[in-house]
Amino acid sequence: MVETFLTVNWPAPKHIKALTTTRNGGHSIAPYESLNLGDHVGDNPDYVTANRQRLIETALLPNEPLWLKQTHSTDVIHSSQWQHDIEADAIVSDSTNKVCAVMTADCLPLLITDKSGTQVAAIHAGWRGLQAGIIENTIAKFPHSRSELLAWLGPAIGPQAFEVGPEVKAAFVAVDPAAESAFIKAHSDRYLADIYQLARQHLNAQGVTAIYGGDYCTFNETQRFFSYRRDGVTGRMATLIWIEAE
Repeated sequence: MVETFLTVNWPAPKHIKALTTTRNGGHSIAPYESLNLGDHVGDNPDYVTANRQRLIETALLPNEPLWLKQTHSTDVIHSSQWQHDIEADAIVSDSTNKVCAVMTADCLPLLITDKSGTQVAAIHAGWRGLQAGIIENTIAKFPHSRSELLAWLGPAIGPQAFEVGPEVKAAFVAVDPAAESAFIKAHSDRYLADIYQLARQHLNAQGVTAIYGGDYCTFNETQRFFSYRRDGVTGRMATLIWIEAE
């Protein structure tokens, strides 16, 4: 039996709900087969609408997800600012039943909440946004002590598959010399980058140490995940978090 959702394994309070979708259980046909939630990748709009409705019904969402127009920026919005087609790469909320969402197909989806579950955030962390400070900008929206924050790293391209050029390594090392350890020489002037390790380093630098997840590979787990790096034309998964009304 194919799985439609993956649960988020972290010690968040029970009223914090979170999940990430797989590529399975939807209506789209190849190359978007089948639970494609992206309306910007060339898929039949009717299939995307049906997939999004299926997500709401199957995951028992309290509302339509607050979809973002992601641009690999460091822009963070509050759920109260949301409007259709708003450009941002992270969204935070301290209101109940506001479903924060990001879409990915190799980039890192990252969730944050505090141990009391009073605020949540969903972050789209491609390497550009990660290097430029999307994690830092999002954490700045939390009034809590950093020791009170929990982070979960969702499905992203794994360290055995994420090949990058020297300019990517140089950009990260310029921000933090410790980033050197997240890059392994592949061939010629190419490197294999560990986006999970890079995210952990950025979180640690902000004082966040309770970090979970980070053990998937969208590129290699073909039957489970979409991967832009692997397939070029493909669908998008969603990673969602919300505060459930008690």
